[in-house]
Amino acid sequence: MEWKRMLSGTLAGLILVPALTLPALAARETGMAGETFEEKAFHAIELAGQYGGATSVRYALWEEGAITAQGGWGVYSKTENRLLTEDILYGVGSVSKTYTAAAVLTLAQDGKLSLEDPVTKYLPGFTMADERYKDITVRMLLDHSSGLMGDTTRDAFLFGDTDERAADDLLERLCTQRLKADPGAYCVYSNDGYTLAQLVVEAVSGMDYMGYLHAAILDPAGLADTYAPGDDFDTGRLAKTYASAEDTRDLPQDTIGIVGTGGLYATAADLAAFGGLLCGTDLLSQEWLDLMNTDWAVKGLWPENSENDTLAYGLGWDNVHQYPFNQSGVTALVKGGDTLRYHASLVVLPGEEKAVAVLSSGGVSTYNQLAGERILMDALAEEGVTVDESLPALPDGQPAAIPQELKANAGTYVSLGMVATVAFPDDQTMTLTNAAALGGAVQTFTYRDDGTFLDETDSFIVKFVTGDNGRTYLYQEGYAAVPGLTVSGTANYALEKLEPNTEADQAALDVWAARGSELYLIVNEKYTSQVYLSGPFAAVASMPETPGYAAGFQRIVDETLARQYVQLPGTGSRNGADYAAVTVDGKAYLKAGDYICAPASGLGNLYAGTGAYCTILNDGYARWFNVGDLAGRTLAVTLPKAGGFTVYDANGAVTASSVAFGDTSAVLPEGGWVVFAGDPGARFYLGLSE
Repeated sequence: MEWKRMLSGTLAGLILVPALTLPALAARETGMAGETFEEKAFHAIELAGQYGGATSVRYALWEEGAITAQGGWGVYSKTENRLLTEDILYGVGSVSKTYTAAAVLTLAQDGKLSLEDPVTKYLPGFTMADERYKDITVRMLLDHSSGLMGDTTRDAFLFGDTDERAADDLLERLCTQRLKADPGAYCVYSNDGYTLAQLVVEAVSGMDYMGYLHAAILDPAGLADTYAPGDDFDTGRLAKTYASAEDTRDLPQDTIGIVGTGGLYATAADLAAFGGLLCGTDLLSQEWLDLMNTDWAVKGLWPENSENDTLAYGLGWDNVHQYPFNQSGVTALVKGGDTLRYHASLVVLPGEEKAVAVLSSGGVSTYNQLAGERILMDALAEEGVTVDESLPALPDGQPAAIPQELKANAGTYVSLGMVATVAFPDDQTMTLTNAAALGGAVQTFTYRDDGTFLDETDSFIVKFVTGDNGRTYLYQEGYAAVPGLTVSGTANYALEKLEPNTEADQAALDVWAARGSELYLIVNEKYTSQVYLSGPFAAVASMPETPGYAAGFQRIVDETLARQYVQLPGTGSRNGADYAAVTVDGKAYLKAGDYICAPASGLGNLYAGTGAYCTILNDGYARWFNVGDLAGRTLAVTLPKAGGFTVYDANGAVTASSVAFGDTSAVLPEGGWVVFAGDPGARFYLGLSE
């Protein structure tokens, strides 16, 4: 669903899509003879920017107590003649989680909390509609094993608005939710876990989050260029962001209201220096650093041979033994971060006392990470240390006949954003076919006597694994070299088998099938939300490959409820949500997690004649209208103090936005929509011209 957004970027899997999609660039060979270290570093961030389509990229390298190199690529602004200098700030997205983990650990080190205590000890107001919540410990918030459903991030991603209600209201929002797994059962990325951790920091310290962060970490370390959206700083230092590569209109300030989860800004130098702080024991003793840098993911449901995967969750880290550094006995800690506008990577080599930060406006955090790894490898090479970048050999099986019992694994497999069908057309091959609605691509694999299936390019293998929970997973392993940067690995559970739903009766299936033909529109997102620019549309259509399920993998229970089903560790089930048909003030809505969505079929046509206005009602819900017969005419809007409007064409693309672009008028597109959002009572006065 388009409204589901992620803060943290990781490498895409190999299943059905390449690990990284690279544009056709003339990448030079890594480390060309005669290049200085600074030239190599510039080339690395240049490639990261070009691969990811970034507007600008900056990096900084910290070594043994000091920033030793930094630089930038791209432009601060597409329209202003201003240099991309060292003081330019970027949103660091989910790298903010590393600060939050460090803050929690400082409190634990001081004896003010215990990582193994239940969260309820420190947040007595924390309750859920699932008794298992009492078993969630503070550590589980940090290693992503809490079992929380997903990302309760409504009103969190805003434009030019420092409202932190998404964090302040989290306990109220969670009280009606259930868990999707037993606490501690497996690690799957959770933004809500870190927002709860932020609340724990505030409760235990008696300070607001940024106050504690400054007192305990930032100020003692001299990190003077790290801020929250609500801090007093020159926002003109923020690198400009854009809605697309083609757009030259810079967007308002990218503000994330869940600061401890993804809301910090920093210069590349300040972020790299924070990474350096975690190389020594000035902040945390070695005992606590060891806990932070432990691979907690392998303690739950997780593949046995995952050493080279992109994920190996520590406390605040995405990976605590990053490949390919691990091939040479070098410990590399990695954290990536993505808002909808900024992208970040922090890579730390604690044993070598080196850290690098790569930040960008636009782009992709994965490319930033690979550029950072390249910079660190070149820095190590300057000291005579070589990192082995060879691609590990895949298991060396021989072609064989598929055992009959393996064919029982035929069926539908899913993950976040993917549905595919496994079939065995003969005794030697397996096919994996992407759902028709998602393109229908087919991959063919050959069975081998070691129990694995090899793809047609001989570059990666898959195999079936039954987890301790009795569910069937498709494991994948493969490696790729990214030209000009370095190598990446994948070794994870890519997909989970979707077991047939035999419990829902036909009446329930029919009701959800009818909902599947409907388009739903989010109505309870704040008017300053970036969701209005990114796509406030939702759908619950079932695919032919997933009978008995709504929107991919919500298992239909009855006529009003479809429950999140998948239990896929890593990121494959990160944004879980139950879907429910609800009635509010006599009107029918779809509740998807924390979002209330109205059916588009119930919209009226916009009226903008003499004296026309639109008022936000007491429920605060956004009001949507069809353009109708006003297509081609220009709508002029007099805006209230607390409100905004957005216009969409028939394909859902934004054609005008008062919040994002400052528009006060718009040509209305054929078959489009207009949405007005604001505080209760906000009134928009409307007028028309040809």
